[in-house]
Amino acid sequence: MSFKIDRGLFKYDFIDHHAILCVPVDADVKEIRKRYLKIARRLHPDSSFTETAAQKQLGNELLSKLVNPAYEKLSGDRTRAEYTIILSQIGKRLEQESTSVTLNTNLGRQLADAANIDHFYKSAIAKLAQTQYDSLEQALQVIAQISELNLVYLMRSAGKSSVAPPPSAQPKVQSGTPQSNTSKDTPPAPAPAPAPAPAKEDSIVEQYARRAQSLIDKNQFAQAKVELQDALKLEPKNSHCHSLIAMVYLRQNQLKMAKIHFDNALKLNPNDETALQWKPKIDKALGQQPSDHKVTSSPNNGDKQPDKSGSGGLFGGLFGGKKK
Repeated sequence: MSFKIDRGLFKYDFIDHHAILCVPVDADVKEIRKRYLKIARRLHPDSSFTETAAQKQLGNELLSKLVNPAYEKLSGDRTRAEYTIILSQIGKRLEQESTSVTLNTNLGRQLADAANIDHFYKSAIAKLAQTQYDSLEQALQVIAQISELNLVYLMRSAGKSSVAPPPSAQPKVQSGTPQSNTSKDTPPAPAPAPAPAPAKEDSIVEQYARRAQSLIDKNQFAQAKVELQDALKLEPKNSHCHSLIAMVYLRQNQLKMAKIHFDNALKLNPNDETALQWKPKIDKALGQQPSDHKVTSSPNNGDKQPDKSGSGGLFGGLFGGKKK
């Protein structure tokens, strides 16, 4: 059975795991686990809540396809942190596009106009959680309603956090004191130092790329490739990520894949230094016929052996040493 939801955050090609579990978007791990266990008991095939065979099957599918994946995503420290960053980015996007957002539920519209958004939002989530899976046939509609509440809450929270604080009061300048006394007795007050510029928050893709670079430096290429593949799913036209994953493939002696991503990097950024450095070498290497491959000779006995992929050979020629 396909579970398709096209309202709330789901209509932005995003799986709203908080809506599936019916917990606030700022819920902690303890709250998430408590809610998951309650839902799991409700949906389990052996539960007394599911009477007919059809209900047992539907409950089991909801548990395995929606609830369990949601809990796995939100219970892990790393996956929850990454997911939270994405939520923050979505909230900023929604705040910018707030005039074009269409709300379908009364609760969503009420939250959009509520004076105390935190109180209204958490109260509405808690109330919906009481009956979320009472009717399994209506569960997707309830999840959609919860997701719309999450959408409005993120949108309004992003707008609230973007409001600049009022400027601090400037010190008053005393008047009526003769200039001669001021300069003679009291030195002039130094001008206040300018406030430091706020640190720029890295995007989720930049964080993927930074972790990948660290893994590459440690020769942990498989993990680095996973990070970069995830990054490119979010930003397929990120030249830096294409260049980094090309280096991963190059280190793994997968020259054709490296060439593809270096080509992509240069199409997106013709000045990419890494791609400009390595692509000509890969083109030259791939232009060699199998019979033209060089052989390495042993300094001891002069015997010649053909290179083997991944054990030296072309990889060693490019990097000056064997693959680690």
